[in-house]
Amino acid sequence: MRRVEDIEVKAGMTVNDLVKEFMKSGGFTAKDLAVAVEIFEEMVRDEKTTVFLSFPACIVATGTRGVIKELVKRKLVDVIITTCGTLDHDLARVWRDYYHGSFMLDDVELHKKGINRIGNVLAPNESYGLILEEKLMPMLEEIYSEKRRLSTRELIWEIGKRLEGEQRAESSIVYWCWKNRIPMFVPGITDGAVGSQLWIFYQTHKDFVIDVLKDEDELSDIVFNSERTGALMIGGGISKHHTIWWNQFIGGLEYVVYLTTAVEWDGSLSGAKVREAISWGKVSEKAKHVTVYGDATVLLPIIVASLLERL
Repeated sequence: MRRVEDIEVKAGMTVNDLVKEFMKSGGFTAKDLAVAVEIFEEMVRDEKTTVFLSFPACIVATGTRGVIKELVKRKLVDVIITTCGTLDHDLARVWRDYYHGSFMLDDVELHKKGINRIGNVLAPNESYGLILEEKLMPMLEEIYSEKRRLSTRELIWEIGKRLEGEQRAESSIVYWCWKNRIPMFVPGITDGAVGSQLWIFYQTHKDFVIDVLKDEDELSDIVFNSERTGALMIGGGISKHHTIWWNQFIGGLEYVVYLTTAVEWDGSLSGAKVREAISWGKVSEKAKHVTVYGDATVLLPIIVASLLERL
């Protein structure tokens, strides 16, 4: 048995120093977070492991976007599966700003002023739907002139390529996915502002097709050509499920770090701990895995900062 040791907090200690102290503590979420860093480090260092990253759109509306961007820029992940809102927030913030708000603001007043609230982040209409329509329609016309049937991965790379030269291009996850040839898949592509722009464009370009089954072909190739797979999954929903679904066909993920705030007792996918996926074969029986409870806007920066120190 390993004894519980007190966490020693010192002036000038690094994030990784603190995470190492968490490992000594033996206690609750601090210990789980330290284990998460160790598992993530191992999967990133393992050159024979294909690393999946899944996450929901909401955190891209926050500064956590920069943490995800850094993972992509440094090529620390190989595949991304996310939601349409990720495209919305990532692209909108290339051209416009989001703002600090509060959970307690009057939502009726915000609506009257044309300001959308994402928790305690504010996205005015001109920073969201309006700018996306202004910027995406010309891009879609250009893409259409070259190609009329695309997977979501192909569409995202085409958009990323067209961000080259934008003042804030290098802040964008989409830009770095194109730049580093990291595939991003959005199985729910119509569920967001970018999806709405695609639909509007389609009204006058009926031969323009977003083919999600082409994405599935590519995901199949990635999975079946991988010796091992691992995943950092943030939150649940379609992003998480699509990640674990595809990996069941090769015996399940070998490494998993899952960050969630959801509860298990309602049977939801978001609340399901990693171990439940073992029963489905979506995670290997021998996998190294951990479920960490907490807000990803706090946990993810700590995990990535600690990892970068180690690398």
